[in-house]
Amino acid sequence: MFTILLFMHQHCIMDRMTGRTIIIYAALLLATVLIGSSVGFILYSAWDLPEVQALESYKPSITSRVYSDTNQLLAEFFVENRTPVVLTDVPEALIKALVATEDTRFYSHRGLDYRGIARALYRNVRARRILEGGSTLTQQLAKVLFLTPERSYLRKIKEMALALKIEQRYTKQEIMTLYLNQIYFGSGAYGVEAAAQTYFGKQAKELSLAECALLAGIPRAPKYYSPFKSRESAFSRRAHVLNRLVATGTITGDQAREASRVPLPVQQTVQHKGPSPAPYFVEYIRQKVEERFGSSILYSGGLNIYTSINTTLQGHAELALITGLAKLEPKLDRRHRHLQPLQAAIIVLDPATSHILAMVGGRDFSKSQFNRAWQALRQPGSAFKPIVYATAVERGFSATDILSDTPLSIKIDPKKTWTPENFTRTYQGDVTLRKALAQSLNIPTVRLISKIGIEETIRYARALGIKSPLKAVFPLALGSSDVTLLELTSAYSVFANGGVRLDPVAILSITDSSGRVLSSSYPLPVQAMKPETAYIVTNMLKGVIERGTGWKARELGRPVAGKTGTTNDYRDAWFIGYTPSLVAGVWVGFDDQRSLGPKATGSRAALPVWLDFMKQAHQNQEPTDFSIPNGILFKNVDPRTGLLSTEHCKLSLREAFLPGTEPRRFCEETLPAEEEITIQDEAPE
Repeated sequence: MFTILLFMHQHCIMDRMTGRTIIIYAALLLATVLIGSSVGFILYSAWDLPEVQALESYKPSITSRVYSDTNQLLAEFFVENRTPVVLTDVPEALIKALVATEDTRFYSHRGLDYRGIARALYRNVRARRILEGGSTLTQQLAKVLFLTPERSYLRKIKEMALALKIEQRYTKQEIMTLYLNQIYFGSGAYGVEAAAQTYFGKQAKELSLAECALLAGIPRAPKYYSPFKSRESAFSRRAHVLNRLVATGTITGDQAREASRVPLPVQQTVQHKGPSPAPYFVEYIRQKVEERFGSSILYSGGLNIYTSINTTLQGHAELALITGLAKLEPKLDRRHRHLQPLQAAIIVLDPATSHILAMVGGRDFSKSQFNRAWQALRQPGSAFKPIVYATAVERGFSATDILSDTPLSIKIDPKKTWTPENFTRTYQGDVTLRKALAQSLNIPTVRLISKIGIEETIRYARALGIKSPLKAVFPLALGSSDVTLLELTSAYSVFANGGVRLDPVAILSITDSSGRVLSSSYPLPVQAMKPETAYIVTNMLKGVIERGTGWKARELGRPVAGKTGTTNDYRDAWFIGYTPSLVAGVWVGFDDQRSLGPKATGSRAALPVWLDFMKQAHQNQEPTDFSIPNGILFKNVDPRTGLLSTEHCKLSLREAFLPGTEPRRFCEETLPAEEEITIQDEAPE
């Protein structure tokens, strides 16, 4: 500065300083001061800038996706909807369109376009406000990665300093890749791949010239240039990009005119769709993944979550539930419709793998996200009884053993006595285990648990996968302890799977964004009961359908095993049943546990929903029966006495036994043939 002043002094003496000379030197002095001050200010502003080396470990937020068993996309979880791509998967036309429109000298400058800055400075000074920034693509990248979106000269100076640092450390290809994956394209799409899917429903590498031109024009003002926001603005902006491509010699005028005639995209179905397929199941998956990996990885880690859900069966289950409730509601007590709506839930499992094939947790996810399929603890009523009978069979009881169906009182404590009753409040005297289960008789079941032991029954329930607390009391036999639909349906799948228990599977595998497997599900099979026991229980549960409370399920027209369930005051209605290929459980009730109304039993409220689903699920499938283990003996018995049948016995039933448990005595008396009784309802607990 001193040198400049000295030069001016000497020059003025020699030329005696004309007026014009004074103006020139004053301007020179002012420029020198401004430049020196600006440099100092830039250096001061850049003092606290982040290190650009952070880009080398930078991981952008990536969308996580949930898929069905056939890899159909079910849902996406994201903070920013983004799918990274490599530069080779981006059309050259899109890269050139961005350069031609946003930064013509991108490949020649070193981070700053001085001509662009001068032009922007001139416009801003004239307008006395910030109209444009003259930003290069590198500056835009620096802003979105490191800086706030404020519009000020200080932020602009920091942006320029960062751009210079980025250009010093990274190649143009690396900068372009970061830009394409990071920049916002509007409508919730971050990065070019998400933008291609959002606007055109295709991958970025499949984009046409017209589509590339449209996308290249959006980043300058996504809210204004998005075709989903303003079609007129988007059309004009695309034309501008095409003209820039012509001006830079990238395309011909004919190509531009042809591309300009391509219709703009309309908002895709994915933008308008209602709830995602299987919303209750998707939320179930979300919670499970978040528990394991945390919310940061779930929403930003780009996980691919492959699940067991079958969208066809899921659709059948959702329709069956809604249809069933619509038919049932008019029959209920109308005095309380102003209260919470009637609810239901369905779980469908593959017994061989325990894969969850369908899950419906309520009638409307948008109104209630509470998942009654696995979060609701409800009394199962008589639907718990098969666990009691399975425990007895495993301990050596047979389906023909006799239980007494006569009045019973049990002293709970010195001052309290419990007197269970059958649904009909009548008694049948001696009955076989098969008949007691088929007709859901309460008193014989209580007598049975007293014989095998309450603790033994609980231990057995645990072996079948029941994890909810079970009270060691006699009413447990009648389903007094709360369980979830998922765990009880899973317990039934053990019967269908030859006694092998597998924990329910919802997530088959999880991979990261590069395809590396992070988790895979291979549940350990546990032989929870002998295959022969499982078959005998199944055979007895077929009797529930053939001549008991589940008689409506005969409409399915194929071998079926299952059990109804109804609780006190008709608060809960259940039906859990299975074929060799599917296990399905249905629960119907109110969230506030009020009564469904008189006669709203499992057979009337839950079984029709189950039946409707199973009819659809088994369409065009040949009926198959349950496989018989090698250790099973079959004997013809009198179903009334449980004794071996003879010509004197008017009725005969082919019964399955574990070796050594079959009856030894014959039916010798000639008894009058009684009509086969069909009980349509079962007793509440």
